[in-house]
Amino acid sequence: MKHVVPHGLGKDKATEVAKAAFNSYRERFANYEPTANWVRDDKAEISFSVKGISLNGSMQVNDKDIEMDLDVPFVLRPFKGKAMGVIEEEIKKWIAKAKAGEL
Repeated sequence: MKHVVPHGLGKDKATEVAKAAFNSYRERFANYEPTANWVRDDKAEISFSVKGISLNGSMQVNDKDIEMDLDVPFVLRPFKGKAMGVIEEEIKKWIAKAKAGEL
């Protein structure tokens, strides 16, 4: 299931936001070994490790929103909403910074 965060920015600025947000997330949650491999200017393959289990997904920057999708094994599904919420919070923080001219 995709999780969508509207950005109200141009696609280029939203891509900057997505990259900055993920870098900030990576620093805050280094123990989960988050990685982002930008396969295109507007799309990253992302991964995390939770209790030795790898979670893989993607982040796609569109004209009006940023879509995130995360494949979560059944045993960790109760934590999916929390994980997506933390990432969304980070993206929204960076969207606000971009709108305030801080990015």
